[in-house]
Parts: sequence; structure tokens; C-alpha cells
Amino acid sequence: MSSSDRSQAVDVKTYEVRTYGCQMNVHDSERLSGLLEEAGYVRAPEGSDGEADVVVFNTCAVRENADNRLYGNLGRLAPKKASRPGMQIAVGGCLAQKDRDTIVKKAPWVDVVFGTHNIGKLPVLLERARVQEEAQVEIAESLEAFPSTLPTRRESAYAAWVSISVGCNNTCTFCIVPALRGKEKDRRTGDILAEIEALVAEGVSEITLLGQNVNAYGSDIGDREAFSKLLRACGGIDGLERVRFTSPHPRDFTDDVIAAMAETPNVMPQLHMPLQSGSDTVLKAMRRSYRQDRYLGIIEKVRAAIPHAAITTDIIVGFPGETEEDFEQTLQVVREARFAQAFTFQYSKRPGTPAATMENQIPKEVVQARYERLVAVQEEISWEENKKQVGRTLELMVAEGEGRKDGATHRLSGRAPDNRLVHFTKPDEQVRPGDVVTVEITYAAPHHLLAEGPVLDVRPTRAGDAWEKRNIEKAAEDKPAGVMLGLPTIGAPAPLPVATGSGCGCD
Repeated sequence: MSSSDRSQAVDVKTYEVRTYGCQMNVHDSERLSGLLEEAGYVRAPEGSDGEADVVVFNTCAVRENADNRLYGNLGRLAPKKASRPGMQIAVGGCLAQKDRDTIVKKAPWVDVVFGTHNIGKLPVLLERARVQEEAQVEIAESLEAFPSTLPTRRESAYAAWVSISVGCNNTCTFCIVPALRGKEKDRRTGDILAEIEALVAEGVSEITLLGQNVNAYGSDIGDREAFSKLLRACGGIDGLERVRFTSPHPRDFTDDVIAAMAETPNVMPQLHMPLQSGSDTVLKAMRRSYRQDRYLGIIEKVRAAIPHAAITTDIIVGFPGETEEDFEQTLQVVREARFAQAFTFQYSKRPGTPAATMENQIPKEVVQARYERLVAVQEEISWEENKKQVGRTLELMVAEGEGRKDGATHRLSGRAPDNRLVHFTKPDEQVRPGDVVTVEITYAAPHHLLAEGPVLDVRPTRAGDAWEKRNIEKAAEDKPAGVMLGLPTIGAPAPLPVATGSGCGCD
């Protein structure tokens, strides 16, 4: 049954997926949406806030107080569920993999609990819970099938995530992900390229390769240069304009990857390289298999090969045992590396990780003070680096929903090749998300750039066509059926429309 047929059905059921955590979870939520739509559900309107027939929480166990937020949200849904017979609540993701039966003990109104390895079972578990009228908890201990084989409802018509691996072989003491996602499992290169080619055929022009440790790709199949070969293979796909990847690990970031980035035109001059700490002592305690010199050496090589590369990072402040000298080492690396942006986190205990039981936990007020000092240093560097962009002429891929003030300022927003966010003057001609515009940068702020002059060029793209097609189809689906006034026709009725497509929500 097509989505338009479903929207006219009397017993149509709606769904809502709430996502927490990393890009892997965001992409998993696209698959959960695809599974539910294939099973006959339709997406609840924006802002429905728990009014859907099925509400799915895709959880994260890494963020601070993740369990408190989950149970708080579940508690707020309890009275809604009690007043609406047939409503179902499902909890999946990393926290579900970790807590398992605890969830239905603390929140007995939850219908389904599923883990990171068996997201494809969600529709079956929902139906089983409905028929048996009891909670279904099913947690697989290993991956049942690579998730990219599942139907997917992609959020963007012009940009897409593509998973190349799941799981992680590292043992960082602050991270619980390997215990919840399992050992790294690589996907066949041919399957990855086939998915990318199919996406490009649908109009996608930018893809982001995803993995818990994306540049370790190949360790599972015995090829240490598999990731650089994959990047080069992406360069041969006609119509694929931009390739990005996240998140790499310094341990596996080899010279062949840098060469592939520099020599493959559609691989963007952008690198997100987690630092976590600039102190060798803290890096050792974190079980990060590199040291300050190795990290800065990678940054130096990338800048030599790709001068305009924007490098971003992750940093944890206040790891157990971190001294003032250790923290100063982090500030030193930040000043030397000159990151375009840094995602900074205050260390907090994650139950189930070795770091949670380490001695010399840092007092909260010390962590807060260091965090503020780091943010101030990085904010200054970000602003200085952005000022270097003023006067440059850049090609932007027009983005959807990136500029919160675009309506009030009569601007549009887009992403530069290095992924910097640029707000630009809205031109007179039509510009759609996915199209490409050429602008001159006139002003820099710490977290964005402005192009206040006229747009120099507008290039309509197949990605823009795909965005427009999707929105026309969505408007047609959302349009209520009108009341026909007139005489009935004579003869046999017109045939019913034939359902087409896979039903995954991305046709």
C-alpha cells in the first residue's frame, strides 16, 4: 500500500521516533522510521509530542544522565498511554542494550525493549506485544544482519548517511560503546558503493561515511588500506559531489588516507579528529593509543596536503587524575592545532566504564573552571580562523533548516566544502536545498560566516530536483481529500492506483 493510500485509510496508525546521541543513532532512527512505514505506519505531524500511536525512543548511554532523561520522558508519556488504549512505547539503542529488563521494571508501561543489534525486529515486537498484551524485551548479543539492508526513511533528499562498519575494537576507558555495539564488523565495499550509487540515482549529491571508528575500516576484512581505497572509489561515482566521513581515530589515520583525501576531488577538505586530551599521561589513562606528538604530526601532514582543510575535534575536560599541568597540555595542543571548532565535554562518570571507578575523580567546580577556560581559548581561535575566510569565494550547498534566523533576516544558509556554515543573501531566483550557490564571504563570527553581497552564481542540481519532488509529493499526501459535488459517472469505476516502490519511505 502506498503512503497516499495509507493516509486515507480509516485505521491509519502514526509513529514518532525520538533520537538521542551520535550520528550512528540518527542513521539508525532513519531505519526505524523506514521499518515502521513499511509496516503501514505513517509519520506523526511535527510537534505531536507523544500523541502518536507508537513512540520510539532511540537512546544513548554515553551522554550524562542519559537514563534520568529517558525515565523522565517515559514518565511524562505514562498518563497519555493510560488514556489512549492501543498506544505503544518502544525503547531501543545503547541504553536499552545496557539496561535491558531494568527498563520495564522501572517503566512497566513500556511495550517493547530492543537493542543495537536487532533494530529490524521492531515491527514484529510491537505486533507481538499487542497480541500477547505484555512487554517484549529482546536483546541480541551480536549483529543479526548489517543494518543497511533494512528499509530507510532518509531525512534529507540531497544528503545521506552511509554506514561502512558497526562496532569498535578500541577499549577507551571512558567509553561504553564497544560493550553495547560489539566488535567492529565491516561491510563489503561493493555493497557500500552500490548503496551510494543508488542514492545518487535518487538525487543525493552528498554522502557521509559512518563508522564508530570509520578509518579502521578494513581491519575486519584484512586490508589496512581499505578505507583510502573506498574514498578513491567514491571519487569515481558520477553525480556524487561531496564525500565526508566521521569519526576517525588517530591510531588508524595513515598517510594513504591523507593522500586519498587530497587527491580525490569530491572528498571534502574537512576532518573531524577526536583529541580527547593533550596530555600523554591522561591519554594513557584513557587507553588512547597515540600521544601528543603523533596527533600533532597528523594535523601537520593534513595541512601540508590540504592547506584549506577545516579540522574539528572532541575534547574531554576533567578526566580522573587530570592535573593542572595535564590541562595546560590540552590548551597547548589546542593552540597549536588551531581547530576550526572543538566539541568540548566535561567528564562525568559513565556506569560500566573503567574510568567510573578510577581514583582521583576531579571536583565538579574544578572541571567547570577548566571547561570555561578551554571554551574561551577555542572560541578565540575559531573566530580568528573564520576571519581568514573573509574575501574568499566559496561554493555552498544550500541547506535545509540550518539557519534559525533565515526567515527574519531574509537569508538562506549553506555549507562550504570544509563544512563551515554560511548564511547568505537570498537571491531573486529560486534556490532549493541541494542546489549550489557561489558567494563571497564578507563577515566572520566564531561559529558561522556571512555572505552579505549578491549571490555570484546559482547552479540548480539534481539534488535540488530531488528535494523539490519530495516536497511536492509530501504536499499531495498531506492534502485532505475534497468533497466532490456533481453527477456520478456512468460505467465501470476507474481502477484503484497501483502501489509502487519499496514502501521504505525514500522512494
